Amino acid sequence: MPRRHRPTLRRRRAAALALTTIGTLLTLGAPTGAAAAPADPGPSRISATPRAGAAATPLSPARRAALIKAAQTAAGATAQRLALGAQEKLLVKDVVQDADGTTHTRYERTYAGLPVLGGDLVVHSVAGRTTVSRATAATLKVPSLTPKLSASSATGKALAAAKGADVAGASTGRAPRLVVWASKGKPVLAWETVVDGVQDDGTPSELQVVTDATTGKPILAAEKVHTGTGTGQYVGTVPVGSTQSGSTYQLTDPDRAGHKTYDLNQGTSGTGTLFTDDNDVWGNGLPADRQTAGVDVAFGAAATWDYYKEEFGRNGIRNDGVAAYSRAHYGSNYVNAFWQDSCFCMTYGDGSGNTHPLTALDVAAHEMSHGVTAATADLNYSGESGGLNEATSDIFAAAVEFHSHLAADPGDYLVGEKIDINGDGTPLRYMDKPSRDGASRDSWSSSLGDLDVHYSSGPANHFFYLLSEGSGARTVNGVAYDSPTSDGRPVTGVGIENAAAIWYRALTTYMTSSTDYAGARTATLQAASDLFGAYSPTYLAVADAWAGINVGNRIALGVNLAPIADQTSGIGQAVSLQVDAYTTNSGAGLTYEATGLPDGLSISPSGLISGTPTSLGDSDVSVKVTDGTGASVTDSFTWRIAYIYANGARVDIPDNGAAVESPVTITGRDGNASATTSVYVNIVHTYRGDLTVDLVGPNGTVYSLLNRSGGSADNVDQTFTVDASAQPLDGTWKLRVQDRASIDVGYIQRWQLTP
Repeated sequence: MPRRHRPTLRRRRAAALALTTIGTLLTLGAPTGAAAAPADPGPSRISATPRAGAAATPLSPARRAALIKAAQTAAGATAQRLALGAQEKLLVKDVVQDADGTTHTRYERTYAGLPVLGGDLVVHSVAGRTTVSRATAATLKVPSLTPKLSASSATGKALAAAKGADVAGASTGRAPRLVVWASKGKPVLAWETVVDGVQDDGTPSELQVVTDATTGKPILAAEKVHTGTGTGQYVGTVPVGSTQSGSTYQLTDPDRAGHKTYDLNQGTSGTGTLFTDDNDVWGNGLPADRQTAGVDVAFGAAATWDYYKEEFGRNGIRNDGVAAYSRAHYGSNYVNAFWQDSCFCMTYGDGSGNTHPLTALDVAAHEMSHGVTAATADLNYSGESGGLNEATSDIFAAAVEFHSHLAADPGDYLVGEKIDINGDGTPLRYMDKPSRDGASRDSWSSSLGDLDVHYSSGPANHFFYLLSEGSGARTVNGVAYDSPTSDGRPVTGVGIENAAAIWYRALTTYMTSSTDYAGARTATLQAASDLFGAYSPTYLAVADAWAGINVGNRIALGVNLAPIADQTSGIGQAVSLQVDAYTTNSGAGLTYEATGLPDGLSISPSGLISGTPTSLGDSDVSVKVTDGTGASVTDSFTWRIAYIYANGARVDIPDNGAAVESPVTITGRDGNASATTSVYVNIVHTYRGDLTVDLVGPNGTVYSLLNRSGGSADNVDQTFTVDASAQPLDGTWKLRVQDRASIDVGYIQRWQLTP
């Protein structure tokens, strides 16, 4: 939560990624649809009770260690089951187990012994069934494991990046390490360098710099020390954990793994001096008494520990029962506070004039929640995932405030509201309408990832407020809010406890290092399904809140049917198409009807269209789905039955600008004088670039299918006429693809000719 005027650290964005899998057979995705208008906004909330068995169950240290050991022992078999490459290995990071026995194992990956940044994944296992949440779907493969850029050159580039990020006194105390970068785009061999120094406001800096080891181009520059400012308000008279040692007491909390609170005495390194007292009565509420800051710090750490323990059964920041430690009175006139995962510690400055220690409850909760994020999804601290990282800390700072019920600091959805860092009495950030701070966004847009992560967090904060309290005007704990929605439609809240439970499960169970806003929607919907049931009122509220910040659609009440694309199938070739439908009406079963299906095809009671087509031609198909209440929905599409001659195997397109050809040989079809042939081409085009696609006939005739500059992912699906006297169908046809911008465009997945 840094001061607003702190310079923004930006990263150079990679070329926009547009990955499209194009095919005539529809892969049905997450349900979407237009929604019926929910109830008018108001102070009412959705009443929700979590489902039994869905939430994670607390694990003893011994049980957790045993699960991790067992998962690591089976890591090789798991890698084979996931069809990972021969050079890939899995390293267990953590294991979470639900009350119903579902196990969620979080892995890091290596490639040829090198760490893979962005290769993390979570394997979800129950009753022999396995699903996977992946940080990247890219195939892990690099042309060479020998870097063209030397380690010393990588160090120089990292130091230059640190200078550009206003990091003073930069030094590389840690040698660069060779890694595989897989967080965005095509995996590449890279150098990771951590540059130590000091940020412009006096905060220590651990700048992570990733540099392409082949081209020397910068990939990432992200700060690992997560800074923040708080309300500056003391917690009042509260209990603190202390331990007696001889005739004195130490600020060491025996109930929370021995968490220690130190006085740095205006120093900037080490741990300083452990707070001690002769009568176990700490501080007097005034900043002149150095113990006062220690009380706030110790209570903040205890309240954060208790929140995660009591709400989620989490045993400490890393869930391993090990305490962090806190340092008060950092530096001189230091108006900030920060979490460092490298020391596993929380540090607080004394503010302007050393008279306003930044030791408030929400500061501790925000910063220590960065540690929880690092121990779980480890969201990259840049782009959209960086915004989600910051929002996660704001979310749990609010949740800890509400959970603690302090009269001196009631729960609110404002960030930095009492420090008056702007000089006009306004907060640093507003969760109900983030744009009120002048820099944050209320809703998602494609440019969100270009913002500083403390501002790209705005839409996620807004989502959380909408899910907790709902849209429109309302007053909570004496604070007035008025939250809008991007689609102008109301959202009904489910309460902060339920909203926080959903975000926590999504973070710890489904999110990965590269999760973006769309991925966060998927993760929270899955979490809501686990906790409250699919299409329950709480589940629907999650979708509504995301739609309220322009991420995804609301889910329609009643029957929903995922759109079915036009189909093309081969005569005599088996067909299997599952209709994807669901109903939000509780307990209502579904029935499926289909009219106009091609000869040889039928639909089953479960909505599976199958069979073997027997007749050529086009059919207008209509599918109707009805639930037990009588509600129904219909979708129509065209199904073409034709001769399918060939499907080309996957052919990778090189990144050197050279053309690649995918040959397919057709036999036994001489064609005729008026033959009209449809060509279908499926290309996965992962970057925007200048793309040329041609079809070359057996006699060398070239049919230009696509010649586009700056195109995105493309589906080439067009009809042309073949003159049998000049170009019979019989023979070898070639699909020629060339990326004229000399950047990787992915691969040819399949193509076919259908006369």
